[in-house]
Amino acid sequence: MGFTWKHRHTSLAVVFVVWLVSYLDRMVMSTAIPYIADDFNLSAGEMGVVMSAFFAGYALFQIPGGILSDRFGARKVLVFAIAWWSIFTLFTGYASSLIGLVLIRICFGIGEGIGPAATWKSLAVWTPASERGRANSIMMSTNSLGPALAPLFVVAIMSLWGWRAVFHYLSIPGFLLCIWVWFTLYDNPKEKKGVSPEELRELEEEPSASGVEQKNLTFMQVLSTPVVWKSFLLLFFSNTVAWGYMSWLPTYLVKSRGLAMGQMGIAASLPFFAGFIGAIVSGYLMDGALKKHRFHYVIVTQLCMALFLYLMFTAESVTNLMIFNIIAGYFCFCCVASVFSLPMMEVPKEIAGRAMGIVNTAGQLAGFLAPIIVGVLITTAADGVQNYNVAFGFLCCSNIMAAIIAFFFHRSNVKNAAAA
Repeated sequence: MGFTWKHRHTSLAVVFVVWLVSYLDRMVMSTAIPYIADDFNLSAGEMGVVMSAFFAGYALFQIPGGILSDRFGARKVLVFAIAWWSIFTLFTGYASSLIGLVLIRICFGIGEGIGPAATWKSLAVWTPASERGRANSIMMSTNSLGPALAPLFVVAIMSLWGWRAVFHYLSIPGFLLCIWVWFTLYDNPKEKKGVSPEELRELEEEPSASGVEQKNLTFMQVLSTPVVWKSFLLLFFSNTVAWGYMSWLPTYLVKSRGLAMGQMGIAASLPFFAGFIGAIVSGYLMDGALKKHRFHYVIVTQLCMALFLYLMFTAESVTNLMIFNIIAGYFCFCCVASVFSLPMMEVPKEIAGRAMGIVNTAGQLAGFLAPIIVGVLITTAADGVQNYNVAFGFLCCSNIMAAIIAFFFHRSNVKNAAAA
């Protein structure tokens, strides 16, 4: 039987675009920051603060976003979140000082922080449990597609009108997206016209989740669920690498490797296009051939990311740098997609908002800390000489720590299954 487009595929398309727009809005800062730094005379440490300011608001509102989504429904929460962050995307282009820029980025992060749990809630409601690994990976592939498109978009606009115009233009898709979400992404599939009884039956299938004995859990019970707190730790170290790498790659290519603006745009985009493929491949592998070995897959991808990141920043020629950087980008988003897929496969949809809000808080806490830590390491390494090798070495160690946590995560699950 051939593929049939269903309403759940439309819902997946909506959340895919939501994540894509949100990632474009947040990742343009990484590409624009070298030029903003020239205007504002920022040091490497101050550049790290600007890039991390977003995560101050983003991390703090992950859990509130989950609570609101479980209580009021994902649609209302998501429309509010998109409108909020689009307003502050626009305001970013009007910043006139370091303090103003930091405050605007914190407020921007609040809006984006409310949104993710609502998208996972919608994904859980609109996707059968057997398809959630693939659906989640398709949605999360925007983590790489957004950074891949952002440098090309930013460079094209900055070359004509400057960095401020980038943020002005990027606010427009968000306001249009609010309309699409409101008229498309219903909280209950039964309320959506045209959904067939067959599709409703598929959506109502909900196998019992490992480590979760009941669905009506309090917030503290959700927090203490093994799959939630283990995923929290795993995502923290994995996202430390992802955000340290994504935030500083354009600056590294310009400041350390001496690439011109056009060269940087291409070099900063290619690894994320590769990462887009890696995220999609990961979803299909974890729902299919590697379903029983998904923890092993997480371990292998983390170690491969560490290896090729090391080869990238130690490469002597630009050609080798580009090759290893593309491969590192591929494995970076294999890591992101696989780590996020673990809780999505195990958590029941009734608590998906709260559970994923908690888990994603770890990722965004890492996102807040990683750019600052990398900036400090760059500034203080080698007696004050900027040294990206030390900073990227720190990211490699974080990959290894994530692999270790995934190993013990897996061993714990094996012991629990044997005891059962």
